[in-house]
Amino acid sequence: MAVQRSVRTLGDIRRLLRGLPGADVGAAERAAQREPQLTKPPGALGRLEDVSRWLAAWQGRHPPEVERVGVRVFAGSHGVVVHGVSAYPPEVTAQMVANFEAGGAAVNQLCIAVGADLRIEAIEIARPTRDFTEAPAMNEDEFAQAFAIGMDSVAASMDLLCVGEMGIGNTTAAAAVSHGLFGGEARDWTGAGTGLEGEALIHKIAIVGKAVRLHKDAAVDALDILRRMGGRELAAIAGAVAAARYRRIPVLLDGYVSTAAAAAIEVFRKGGLDHCEVGHVSAEAGHRRLLQRLNKRPLLDLGMRLGEGTGAVLASSVVRAAAACHAGMATFGAAGVSDKAKA
Repeated sequence: MAVQRSVRTLGDIRRLLRGLPGADVGAAERAAQREPQLTKPPGALGRLEDVSRWLAAWQGRHPPEVERVGVRVFAGSHGVVVHGVSAYPPEVTAQMVANFEAGGAAVNQLCIAVGADLRIEAIEIARPTRDFTEAPAMNEDEFAQAFAIGMDSVAASMDLLCVGEMGIGNTTAAAAVSHGLFGGEARDWTGAGTGLEGEALIHKIAIVGKAVRLHKDAAVDALDILRRMGGRELAAIAGAVAAARYRRIPVLLDGYVSTAAAAAIEVFRKGGLDHCEVGHVSAEAGHRRLLQRLNKRPLLDLGMRLGEGTGAVLASSVVRAAAACHAGMATFGAAGVSDKAKA
């Protein structure tokens, strides 16, 4: 479905999100009916049983399959880095994109290990967004263009989409977006990122607070908050998540940045992230709080905070295992195994 061709403005995006399709109830029911027949005690596979039903519901088929895992890592540059909100200089964004393309990053190794297809989408990294403590990070056209790039990246052949990001300064953007969407205090949402501490972290918290005070009342809705304080890679993640919904592709979100980007969809349209699971909970301070607000439980908790889609890629193995067990296990009847005794 070439829905991205109709996305040229922020108004187009709003209309697209209002029309998000729902789950396939029939496929979910077939998964629920099969699960108790499998050769195991009820609930013995725990979360895997929930994941297999989720897959069926959002792939729109039973049994679900996870053979083709697509990984999309979006990169963008942030004008807010002029305030020293990262331990690394801004040129690291382009350097890391080159490292991805050369196959030298952690996400490259993990994609090889799990057999996933990785694509890097660097979005105008030579042109940072505006400093969002002074003006909106993107105008409406820039936001819509980045959103459409994310939509374009999603292939209909995928069984599962993992989204990640790279962009020096983007944990500051994620903190500002989360704070803008859910309130609280700037310190609730702002963490060390690439390694800030002490006075540098206090300064980063102040920058997040300043940005939200500037934009919160001026923002029209959650998408406008993302436009004003996000980045091109965050907008693209939101676009990829939306396209996956239309193409019946379940999504694994990665860490804080990708979850913050997607959160704007949920705030704009309740249920907009029902086709998403969260691969892992990041060590970044605001991520666990954000997951609580979204009522999302991560599949993994390994203390990671790298980004790049690494946590989502790791979690794709869990999702693949859930699908394999659900489809491949014998039923009690087929295996000649006695079912639970009836009272």
